[in-house]
Amino acid sequence: MKASVFYGVDKPLQIEEIDIDEPHGREVLVKIIASGVCHSDLHIVEGKMPFPPPIILGHEPAGIVEKVGEDVTEFVPGDHVIARVTVYCGHCTMCLSGAPNQCINRVSTQRKPDERPRMMLRGKKISGLADGAGFAEKMLVHEHALVTIDKNIPLDKASLIGCGVMTGAGAVFNTAKVQPGTTVAVFGAGGIGLSAVQAARIAGARRVIAVDIAENKLAIARRLGATHTVDASNSDPIEEVRKISGGGVDYSFEAVGTKQTAEAAIGCLAVRGTATLIGLLPAGQTVEFQPGFVISGERRVQGCLSGSTRWRIDAPRLVELYQQGRLNLDDMVSRHGRLEDLNEAFRAMKAGEVVRTILMFPQ
Repeated sequence: MKASVFYGVDKPLQIEEIDIDEPHGREVLVKIIASGVCHSDLHIVEGKMPFPPPIILGHEPAGIVEKVGEDVTEFVPGDHVIARVTVYCGHCTMCLSGAPNQCINRVSTQRKPDERPRMMLRGKKISGLADGAGFAEKMLVHEHALVTIDKNIPLDKASLIGCGVMTGAGAVFNTAKVQPGTTVAVFGAGGIGLSAVQAARIAGARRVIAVDIAENKLAIARRLGATHTVDASNSDPIEEVRKISGGGVDYSFEAVGTKQTAEAAIGCLAVRGTATLIGLLPAGQTVEFQPGFVISGERRVQGCLSGSTRWRIDAPRLVELYQQGRLNLDDMVSRHGRLEDLNEAFRAMKAGEVVRTILMFPQ
């Protein structure tokens, strides 16, 4: 199969021929049809998230089951599936306590060191980001990575649920648990931020304020449910958010991954407000805030990994919200491309031209 391989920071990704094994045990071989290009992939390309090359990036894949291992009972060839490539084991203390996104035994879902690797490049093992590889024609994953969806749902839209939508919406529904009638500010109107905007609307927030520096993204945010927008390129976002919300918001979400936006998300909180940090800041980056501001107002700052997702529970719910027309995935897809267009997709993302580019593979 063909895959796009990352060889080093700021180097163009190269298309290579990869050997992929047959599924065994609880593994599923999936023919990828669509794969979203996420900001986390760009962070790796830019060196903000260190990963040793070579590696196959991509973690928003959707496709069709091709083959299953002998112990697989939930999937059959022909099933349409979406993937969350950060797999959970299902039996560690985190999984059993309802936090599978924090699984501490993912190694049990992978092949053992003395077994044949799932993928090989020129005779040597190559891995994907997390437990899968979205920028490839096929992926071989543990069945816990997958959820079956209705065959009528477009796979390019469904692929977004695997990371961007799950992370943003999950931060609202699962991590912060936004209450009806409250006020919300979302810093960053990319795929994750726009998902948070939509989730806040669905949760019943009365004011949803989207903050970004790109007017094209703020326009999409308004279309997807933001009641107010703030252009941070020509105004103080903390001051503007506090003005719109009447003194501060009940919930804020940082979905960019910069020191400035994280500090702004904290600084715009109302008394007893909660800031949820979603964006991945560069390794070693610190965030500063006044302890007195947090302590005296009983404000909270919390992290969110993967939308605190319970994949097999939350993914079907998001799919149903899309089918009902309450979750808009169509307007979050800016462009379609092929595997050969991946480097251009990264350029467009870095330039702020797109919300999401979806790579399409022939069926």
